[in-house]
Amino acid sequence: MAEAEEEQSPSIHIPQQWSDAANSIAYDSSTSPPPIVVVCGARNCGKTTFSRYLLNTLLHRYRKVGYLDTDVGQPEFTTPGFVSLTIVDQLTSDLTIPCLKTPDRCLFFGDVSSKRDPGTYLKCIFALCGFYWKEYRTSNNKETSAKFELPLVVNTPGWVKGVGYDTLVDMVKCISPTHVVKINVSSERKNLPEGAFWLDCDSSENEEVYLIEINSARQESFKKPALMQKDARFLRDLRLMAYFRQCIPSSLNLATIKELANALASHPPYQVPISSIKIKHLHCQVPHAEIFYSLNASIVGLAVSSEQIEDLPWCVGLGIVRGIDTLKGVIYMLTPVPPSILEKVDLLLQGSIQIPTCLLQAQGCMSPYMSANVIVTQSS
Repeated sequence: MAEAEEEQSPSIHIPQQWSDAANSIAYDSSTSPPPIVVVCGARNCGKTTFSRYLLNTLLHRYRKVGYLDTDVGQPEFTTPGFVSLTIVDQLTSDLTIPCLKTPDRCLFFGDVSSKRDPGTYLKCIFALCGFYWKEYRTSNNKETSAKFELPLVVNTPGWVKGVGYDTLVDMVKCISPTHVVKINVSSERKNLPEGAFWLDCDSSENEEVYLIEINSARQESFKKPALMQKDARFLRDLRLMAYFRQCIPSSLNLATIKELANALASHPPYQVPISSIKIKHLHCQVPHAEIFYSLNASIVGLAVSSEQIEDLPWCVGLGIVRGIDTLKGVIYMLTPVPPSILEKVDLLLQGSIQIPTCLLQAQGCMSPYMSANVIVTQSS
């Protein structure tokens, strides 16, 4: 199994310890129903790589596997800012390359870290966890029970100290995993506490959770924190550009960021009637008179208010607000979301996810996203 994966990803070395852990989770005969696995550990310990590898291993046994991504900063299958549940039915051929997939359900948190609002962040995770248990874990119909017995891999953020640790503990308790995989690094102070850290000292809670501790496959990084943050921002920008690249026909060859920026700037936007949508700001309050100005040149979550769980609207994707014509009563928007789905959207969620700077710089001072004339007061 491990050798097969290494052939597909020659630049990734999968330690025997990782291979043994993944195989024991996937093929342990005592695990019934299918496993629910939480992967946790400090930043840059290899959680995402192990999660991808475990996902592939599980797909050798199960036709489909659920993937609950709780890392809003570096998500696996979506753009930054989302908490999502994706149903995966194909192997990841290269463990080094993340790929975009359409999630089964997702919620737009609107930030790249849960630090700003841990309560809402946990509420999003609880909602998705509840959806998973309802749709893929329980059934009264024995004939269709196999459909609902879906294994689940949960990738978690690397914020494991202070409030981040408390958030992780609450998350694990809510998910009720069969396995917890804890990845340790050589610096003990960065690791999670020893043992079943999510259980209270006097707790008599589920003792049947299998705790698997493995070591990071990476050598300790000597990068300065500022440089690591810069790398993270760059990766987030790449993911956003890949997402909005879907607006442009695949037949159009775009070799540079400048070409992508020009293609997006010249692409005909959708016209969304202002009267048909509501606007919600997720992490700040904006005066009513400034709402449209705040939307100018912003990325928004596209949500359907009528489809909610725990008072949270399901999100169907992202859009770039190209401009707003208050006289015509329309918002001009770029999005790869198909029209058949877009017509259901009646709520724009504005968070802290920004248009990649490189797209704006490629357009220079004449960028249509930053034009002072975007919000017009008379017919053009």
